[in-house]
Amino acid sequence: MARSQTSAALSEQPSLKTYGISPAETLHGVLKLSNKLMAPFSTYLEHRYRISVNEFRALMLIGRRGTMAGHEIAELTGVNIMSVSRAVAALEKHGRIIVSRDPTNRRRKTLTLTPEGQRLFEIMRPQTDRVAEYMLSNLQPDEAMAFNRYLHTLIATLEATDEEGRSLFMERTRPPEDDASA
Repeated sequence: MARSQTSAALSEQPSLKTYGISPAETLHGVLKLSNKLMAPFSTYLEHRYRISVNEFRALMLIGRRGTMAGHEIAELTGVNIMSVSRAVAALEKHGRIIVSRDPTNRRRKTLTLTPEGQRLFEIMRPQTDRVAEYMLSNLQPDEAMAFNRYLHTLIATLEATDEEGRSLFMERTRPPEDDASA
C-alpha cells in the first residue's frame, strides 16, 4: 500500500470493534509473537556469544546483505538509529565488524563483517533459519503468502508519513496534551 493510500485507508475503514475484533488483543498477540520469536536467541545465542539482540540483528543483516550503512540497518529492522549506533559500536569494539568511510560519500560509514563476524554469522545463521522455518511450519503456502502480505501492510501502515514527512503512526498515537502531567 502506498504511503498516501495508507493515510486515506486509515480514515475510511470501519471500526474493527464493529466486527468483534479487539485491536488491543491483536496488539498483545503481535507482542507475544515477537517475544516468543526472541526466546531461542535469548536461550541459545545471547549469553553464549555475548551479543545483544540489536547487535545480533545488525550482524545478521550485514552477513546476509554484505556491506551496509547504519541507517539502512535502522530502516530494515525498525530499530531507532541510536540503538543501531550503539550496536555498531559494540560490534566494532568486539572485532565483529569494520566501520569505514565510503570513498564515494565521506558522510556515509560502511559496515562489513570481519573474519570473526563472518564466523559468528555462519554459526548463528542456521539457528535463525530454523526459527523462521519453524514459525511458518504449520502454515500452508497460501497462508504464508497471506501472512507476508499482512506483514507488509502493517509495516507500511506504521511507516506511513504525512506531507511533511512526519510519522502518521506517531502523530495519531500521541497522548492528549493533558495526559502529560500523569
